[in-house]
Amino acid sequence: MAEFLDLESQDGVRMPWNVIPGTKQEALNAVVPVSAIYTPIKHFPSMPILPYTPLRCRTCRSILNPFCIVDFAAKIWICPFCFHRNHFPPHYSSISDENLPAELFPQYTTVEYDSPTETAPAVPPVFLFVVDTCVIEEEIGYLRSALSQAVELLPENSLVGLITFGSLVHVHELGFSVVPKTYVFKGSKDVSKDQLLEQMSFFANKPRPAIGVVAGARDGLSSESISRFLVPASECEFTLNSVLEELQKDPWAVPADQRATRCTSTALSIAASLLGACVPGSAARIMAFIGGPATEGPAPIVSKQLSEPIRSHKDLDKDSVPHYHKCVKFYDGLSKQLVHQGHVLDLFACALDQVGIAELKTAVERTGGLVVLAESFGHSVFKDSLKRVFQSGDYDLGLSSNGIFEINCSKDLKVQGIVGPCASLEKKGPLCSDLVIGQGGTSAWKMCGLDKSTSLCLFFDVVRKESPDATMQSTSNQFYFQFLTYYQNNNGKTRIRVTTLSRRWVAGPGSIQDLIAGFDQEAAAIVMARQVSFKMETEAEFDPIRWLDKALINLCSRFGEFQKDSPTSFSLSPRLSIFPQFMFHLRRSQFVQVFNNSPDETAYFRMILNRENVANSVVMVQPSLISYSFHSGPEPALLDVAAIAADRILLLDSFFTVVIFHGSTIAQWRKAGYHNEPEHQAFAQLLRAPHDDAELIMKERFPVARLVVCDQHGSQARFLLAKLNPSATYNTETSQPGGDIIFTDDVSFEVFLDHLQRLVVQ
Repeated sequence: MAEFLDLESQDGVRMPWNVIPGTKQEALNAVVPVSAIYTPIKHFPSMPILPYTPLRCRTCRSILNPFCIVDFAAKIWICPFCFHRNHFPPHYSSISDENLPAELFPQYTTVEYDSPTETAPAVPPVFLFVVDTCVIEEEIGYLRSALSQAVELLPENSLVGLITFGSLVHVHELGFSVVPKTYVFKGSKDVSKDQLLEQMSFFANKPRPAIGVVAGARDGLSSESISRFLVPASECEFTLNSVLEELQKDPWAVPADQRATRCTSTALSIAASLLGACVPGSAARIMAFIGGPATEGPAPIVSKQLSEPIRSHKDLDKDSVPHYHKCVKFYDGLSKQLVHQGHVLDLFACALDQVGIAELKTAVERTGGLVVLAESFGHSVFKDSLKRVFQSGDYDLGLSSNGIFEINCSKDLKVQGIVGPCASLEKKGPLCSDLVIGQGGTSAWKMCGLDKSTSLCLFFDVVRKESPDATMQSTSNQFYFQFLTYYQNNNGKTRIRVTTLSRRWVAGPGSIQDLIAGFDQEAAAIVMARQVSFKMETEAEFDPIRWLDKALINLCSRFGEFQKDSPTSFSLSPRLSIFPQFMFHLRRSQFVQVFNNSPDETAYFRMILNRENVANSVVMVQPSLISYSFHSGPEPALLDVAAIAADRILLLDSFFTVVIFHGSTIAQWRKAGYHNEPEHQAFAQLLRAPHDDAELIMKERFPVARLVVCDQHGSQARFLLAKLNPSATYNTETSQPGGDIIFTDDVSFEVFLDHLQRLVVQ
């Protein structure tokens, strides 16, 4: 695994196959797709930042990189993608073997260009808060204090706007500080951009242009009219705080048998149109704080009558949800509008009920928005996550905007698509495969919002039909990839990040050992997880368990060693040996098992899986478990019910929750207060250690994980037990003293492996 982590720390890329199957058939036989998980703007301390414009190939527009063949005498470089010969421009005239530009250094496969030619003024970031007021007074109080804190943390130069909504939508004119002034829109009516501009008197002083699209100060709007609604943070702190202090619960009475009238879709549509008119193409974020289900406007997720239950997975499977398709269509349209404007939708959903994340998913995911799901606006998950968004320093998210991601690769490869937070720019070309996964049919994607950990999963198609002869394999046995990311960093500067990779390909009879040697089982598990989640959402009648089992059996029979019909003879190379374990936990994970999760929770879990890097995603699929006891320091423990002991503390990290679990004896000692007595300092330290480690984990995580501290046999112990391998259940004879059993009919990993071996050798 170490060498794959080294490659990631150099280029931010993890690939399941680091030696690639060389023909279409071999790629199909390899089961796990030829793919890559790439973190476009991962932070590298040693990466060179070059203060000039990149040099491009004249035919394929790829950028000069260490894999180019350079003729120093003739001052020519040959592009590894299209083999075109390019002349160096005059300012490269002094290059030689000893005097190389940074982009040709073999170790700089990832570089960033900061070209000085662009002297356009840096556009300040824009934050438009869209706040739900249909919540109880207590929640309004929590929300008020969280937003006031957020306003203090905003960058000085940023512009801020505020929209509140309940049964009506209120757009606050923060630039008018004499008295609070708002424009009110009816929640049940969708408002077009032109109606919005007319009603908010944008053309009172400056007449509307006769032709063309109204778009910001350059096209038809006066900067005075824009600054009424989007005000610099440094100027409006007082006005904004006074509006927030007077924030009231929605005044309309709600009958006892009905839900509150909440027009989420109208409010988001007005927010998108306002930003589209005022600041198109700038780094703007709509931050929506939602406290319940939408019941009004063009996209209600449920009716107002409480007698109609909110949709469940069963209802969606049966296609019996009256509003679902209409809502998805509306938010699809909204996502297209936001992508066109280059703006981001962030969602903070805090309610005990569902709020409609399942419908909103496309709008948030395609714009690269952040999503946080919590039970209340007073919960630490929400409060700490909101602080992290604006935090600067060691753990800042590195929020960037207006990204465009482009890809170039060798002619024997084609791009099927990307599963992750981006939207297709529909740039058709010879690189596009006929098979489409996720956002496909293009070689360029828009990433309206991205941060240091945003990761894309790219799927490739090997198009070469027949196996080439040995001489060709030995001379040109490399596939090349180049990933280009244009983005605006948080200072508003435009940067271009270029990562160029080469991977060897193999084909023919002796290639299996080479493929195994380059297999990264963690990356492979996460590619399978993203693929199965995507299939579950897009394919009707898809059976995920059957699909995963079939893939695992095929992979093991292709790459395992065994004698026919002898299960005991089966063995897997160490390179593949943990993969079945990942698949076992993936089958049981919240991405595949939708039972006991609402559609909102499932959508939330998948959105986070689709944007996180491999290390974090692995923890979601197969949580890490650390054991603390008097006998030894903190040590990794098997994710198995056998890890539970009366005199142990366990720390489980499953990404969304961090659980500190005290064995029964430890819990009794703690309740007796032994840790407060001076002679039991060792016990006090033992209790403290897991809390310190949990704090470290939670410090660098977004969304901030939920911390659960529980005792053996307590009700919250379920957070740990649900994730453990049930090797001891109520059916098994033996259970160790002080240990635990799990009340389940799920098969244990041993039984799963046993069945796998039997099916593989058939």
